[in-house]
Amino acid sequence: MSRRVVVTGSGALCAAGAHCADIWAAACAGHSALTTLSDWGASRRGGVVEIDARTLVEDRKLPKLLRRSDMYGLYAAARAIDDAGLIAYRDTLADRAVATFNDRTGVFVGAGGSAYQNQYDFFPLLDVAGDDLPTFGRELPATVNPMWLLRSLPNNVLCHVGIRFGFKGANACITNHSVSGLLAVSEAASAIRAGEVERAVAIGHDAPVEPQAVLYFERLGLLATECVRPFDAARSGSLLGDGAGALLLETAEGAAARGATVLGEILGSGCASEAGHLLAIREDGDGLARAMTAALDDAGLDAADVGMIVAHGNGTRRSDASEAAAIGSVFGAAAPPVTAFKWAFGHLIAAAGVVESVLALHALRAGVVPGIATLREVDPACAHLPVLSAAQAPRSDVALILSRGFAGMNVVLAVRAAHGGRLP
Repeated sequence: MSRRVVVTGSGALCAAGAHCADIWAAACAGHSALTTLSDWGASRRGGVVEIDARTLVEDRKLPKLLRRSDMYGLYAAARAIDDAGLIAYRDTLADRAVATFNDRTGVFVGAGGSAYQNQYDFFPLLDVAGDDLPTFGRELPATVNPMWLLRSLPNNVLCHVGIRFGFKGANACITNHSVSGLLAVSEAASAIRAGEVERAVAIGHDAPVEPQAVLYFERLGLLATECVRPFDAARSGSLLGDGAGALLLETAEGAAARGATVLGEILGSGCASEAGHLLAIREDGDGLARAMTAALDDAGLDAADVGMIVAHGNGTRRSDASEAAAIGSVFGAAAPPVTAFKWAFGHLIAAAGVVESVLALHALRAGVVPGIATLREVDPACAHLPVLSAAQAPRSDVALILSRGFAGMNVVLAVRAAHGGRLP
């Protein structure tokens, strides 16, 4: 378990852009990509990817087989793999070495669970059949696409990344609400450290901006009306966003052997649950605090070693307050600069942790902790946090990325940035 795990490629897609650099530039500029969802006949807002999903992958048959969210995941994975130069390197190997390379390359995916659009194919049939089950059964083959089942599989991105690139190593598909993506990164890193694979692509993807999901979040009182204001006294909720993120991870030895540029290092991770009910949030942030402590222990770090924190920062009153309490319990009065990114493109649910990890590595390499542009007045409950609307400087090259989900799920990732393509 002592092998160092490095990041050699990244990819991301959300309302703020289709390239990591564009998303980073938008966050630094204080630009929010959240817009009014005017086609829904109501004043609701969210982060919509404006690119036609059919243009995101080379295989023109896939849009007929896959959901919008799957297309986003495949796109982000391909960008990370290309950014790492992985396929170009594999093409230089002899046939036997290629087979070994593929066998030792894994795929780990965090997928969203709120894919309500899968049900919509049945709506016309339900209207025609009414309450008559024989009519429903008779008309089903002529009304619902026979590929419905395959299009609905939660592991489509996992399957198709393996198929497209020939990766045959250890793999997993994780569906655990908004911690799914960061769990995929954690599991991929653990598999590499344990020697199960030499490299892996970790992906998080989701497309929660759909009528049913937005309605449910709204009925739960979790959505804001205008913008996401993490830790602000006037915060009123979150807004959903579509997107995907991916990281290419490999052993430090493997990256050095093929001359890859290193973006950063996965130092450790922690996961903890509060074991409450689905919407329970402990005011003291116990679960998140334990996840942070576990990540620091896994990484062999002290709290003082952390240079910045990318908070979950979803803008809901209870989550932000408990997150601030958790940071205070771990760091005391000496917390590093804290920022959050959901104000810029929405809550990407399963993709959130991966995209925010990409941005954390950008921040550390640039030596800039972007401010939260929508922050006006810090809530007194969060006053101990070093959070600003203006940019700050990280106090080291290490970051913690915090991710939270329903049922008190908490995952924390510790990363270190590389400078000039090399690690210290």
